[in-house]
Amino acid sequence: MKVILLCDVKGQGKKDQIVNVSDGYARNFLFPQKKAVPADAKSTNELKSKEEAKQYRMEEDRKAALALAEKINNISIDITMDHGQDGRLYGSVTAKDIAEQLEKTIGTAVDKRKINIKEPIKAYGNYSVEIKILGDIVGKFTVKVHN
Repeated sequence: MKVILLCDVKGQGKKDQIVNVSDGYARNFLFPQKKAVPADAKSTNELKSKEEAKQYRMEEDRKAALALAEKINNISIDITMDHGQDGRLYGSVTAKDIAEQLEKTIGTAVDKRKINIKEPIKAYGNYSVEIKILGDIVGKFTVKVHN
């Protein structure tokens, strides 16, 4: 009997997968515990439309990420930091500082955990920074630290 799994079933398959199981296993275990439904025309069509909707959402997310990367690429953000007598910064410029300034500059919230700083920023100057937006989509920009 062909069934569509509603959740992961050990030894059978993953969620939203069509598998072939014995009639007794389906009737006595999968159906009563709501772990599967029969793979009839209606449920198969629902599964197809669900997959198409998922693909559409992924494409839209990718388009939005590409637009954000295009917006971020080659921009420059300025961060003002105080320094001591020897000219060194009191602290370092963190991903949180960069995310806040980037949000002010482009008007879109960014996650500080996705910002990749190659080396700690502990002195004045220009630094190249990357932000991983979605999967393999990366935006590169410059951070200028001054007083």
